[in-house]
Amino acid sequence: MSKQTLRFNDLLLRDEVLRQRVENALSRVLDSGQYVLGPEVAEFENEFASMHDCVYGIGTASGTDALSLALMALGVGEGDEVVTSPLTAVFTAIAISRIGATPVFADVEEDTLTLSPAQTEMMITSRTKAIVPVHLYGNACDMEAFVELSKRTGVALVEDACQAHAGRYSGKAMGSFGDAGVFSFYPTKNLGALGDGGCVVTNNEELASKVRLLRNGGQSNRYTHERIGLNSRLDELQAAVLRAKLPYLEKWNQRRRQLSVMYESGLSAKICRPVVVRDSAGSARHLFVVRTELQEGLLYHLRELGIECLVHYPVPVHLQPAYLYLERTKGSFPVAEVAARSVVSLPLYPAMEDEEIARVVDVVGSFSEKTKPNSA
Repeated sequence: MSKQTLRFNDLLLRDEVLRQRVENALSRVLDSGQYVLGPEVAEFENEFASMHDCVYGIGTASGTDALSLALMALGVGEGDEVVTSPLTAVFTAIAISRIGATPVFADVEEDTLTLSPAQTEMMITSRTKAIVPVHLYGNACDMEAFVELSKRTGVALVEDACQAHAGRYSGKAMGSFGDAGVFSFYPTKNLGALGDGGCVVTNNEELASKVRLLRNGGQSNRYTHERIGLNSRLDELQAAVLRAKLPYLEKWNQRRRQLSVMYESGLSAKICRPVVVRDSAGSARHLFVVRTELQEGLLYHLRELGIECLVHYPVPVHLQPAYLYLERTKGSFPVAEVAARSVVSLPLYPAMEDEEIARVVDVVGSFSEKTKPNSA
């Protein structure tokens, strides 16, 4: 009999103490009768911002909205350009496009697969209003270089930290280096809601005020709209759930790092190699990603032996049908394109047991080039 399938992620609230905390949080909101922009949101904004070395936090309906709102508050709009990575969730680019700006892609670093500062600088023009480095897989970009580039060029810096909750680089929280940082609380994230949600963090009071105005339709009071904004508010129920989970986040991240070390020490370099992590001690380790020249075969092998695995991300953004109008053809960003054909994400979540990591390592170790996918 084959072993039970090992899930890629496990979102069940198996910890009884945590489950009770979440249920108590939901009851607290139901008893309050306040469901939008109430005390739970305000408290969560303060707690989350503080964890990320920031004074201000502004809850939003999603991470996509958080990025759009941060850019809008910085004055980015129609006709402007924003430089970002082609190796990311397409929602990074969508957040730019929906406010009338144009995403401009720059290639990624060969080892870390995060946005290259040198390639980014080559893409900056007089129309560039912002740079959006993505902390891919929860791993830090070269933020010293991006901060220096932002200061030297006068271009705003917004960190896409949607996979980097409570991650740190050089002792500083990811999301706190630039003008703003944005986060997603999609359920699969390190800190996930029971639905969707997002947050902008910043140390700029004026920027925070603008984001607050814009997330609530541009309202300065109930019936006065100063600007055309979005209807994008983190609701009270999700904020309460996130508050219940927040005290666990550091422990969860530490467990992710421990499991990642086990992967790194056990996996065979002949079959695959882990993506290089800048400052691994501070990484949020949202995903554990390896590189292989035999992506299709390894995926088939893992799945046949009951290991769920994914590819983040199989099609670079510039090759997505929605972005073909930018006329960035195959070969435009070779490092990102080769990465998309070689990455495999292995199961990683705090509730995993050491034995489950060992099982994945064993299955990967049993892979050979003779393993054939169904299409062979």
